[in-house]
Amino acid sequence: MEKKSMSINGTDTRAKDRIDRVDPYGFERPEDFDYESYEELMSDYLVVLTRRAIKWSKLLKGKRKVQKNVKLKRYVRKGIPNEHRAFIWMAASGAQDQLEKNSGYYQSLLVAQHDSKLMETIKTDLNRTFPDNVHFRKRSTPCLQKALYNVLLAYGTHNPAVGYCQGMNFVAGYLLIITKDEEKSFWLMDALLGRILPDYYSPAMLGLKTDQEALGEMVKVKIPQVWQVMLNHNVMWTLVVSRWFICLYIDVLPVETVLRIWDCLFYEGSKILFRVALTLIHHNQALIEQAQSLPDVCDSFKRITHGPFVDECHTFLQTIFTEPGSLSMATLTKLRATCRARIVAEET
Repeated sequence: MEKKSMSINGTDTRAKDRIDRVDPYGFERPEDFDYESYEELMSDYLVVLTRRAIKWSKLLKGKRKVQKNVKLKRYVRKGIPNEHRAFIWMAASGAQDQLEKNSGYYQSLLVAQHDSKLMETIKTDLNRTFPDNVHFRKRSTPCLQKALYNVLLAYGTHNPAVGYCQGMNFVAGYLLIITKDEEKSFWLMDALLGRILPDYYSPAMLGLKTDQEALGEMVKVKIPQVWQVMLNHNVMWTLVVSRWFICLYIDVLPVETVLRIWDCLFYEGSKILFRVALTLIHHNQALIEQAQSLPDVCDSFKRITHGPFVDECHTFLQTIFTEPGSLSMATLTKLRATCRARIVAEET
């Protein structure tokens, strides 16, 4: 079917379409991409980005290190300009410290003896990783597939208890898109999987199961009507939110929104994932309550991750810190312990 020619700012868009076919991160835009709405959205957001970039440049001027403080936390929540993302992610997560303490370690992992099964499993997934991203195609120059393979192989060798499982390829891919550096991506993976999201990607995925249960408990308290819908239709949380957590919202929410979430994830830790989930559910409570069956519930959870609410990343990020109400790390830690104990008891 021939693609429609849209008018942007009064000009024919076939040429425009060819130019903007790929977004700034290398992802191809879909056939039905609405350039008009995008232009409108970006005209407002670019003002925000420009203002933030000036503030960040002043804050980081001449600095090779940053210390966590209230001001930096506020800046992170308002968005890190792309040119500073890798630097702040590395500093905030502790990945930079690990890189400096372990000079040459990443390279040593690449030349080490590798498990043949690990190598084969990673290779199998390479072509499935972002087929809609031009940087991950074999004919691309440079092609990020080799870098992706190296990061995943190094991590699987570094942490054999985890090795490799699906979902890790998308996380590593996003890290490479932003850092453009294998070693930094490796240490950010180490920060995420080792400290920020422990047991998410282990064979038993106990951390992931625990957090899905914990979200259910939060919804029971904060949004009881939705919890009742889930109960009435016998919908397990893993059915509707496992991809949210395991992929850290990659391919669930728009790229720019995901990166804004990750800004906070590296700085504040995993409770950000819950803030996002609770906001999506609370904001779309009426839609979920209309569900008449299990398929209806699943469909509503797919629908709530699309549309203007999540596209407008700046407003969305502001909302996640207000709409779900208070959520302290102490409360989350206590809730996780309860849920984890229940899961372990059920599985033994």
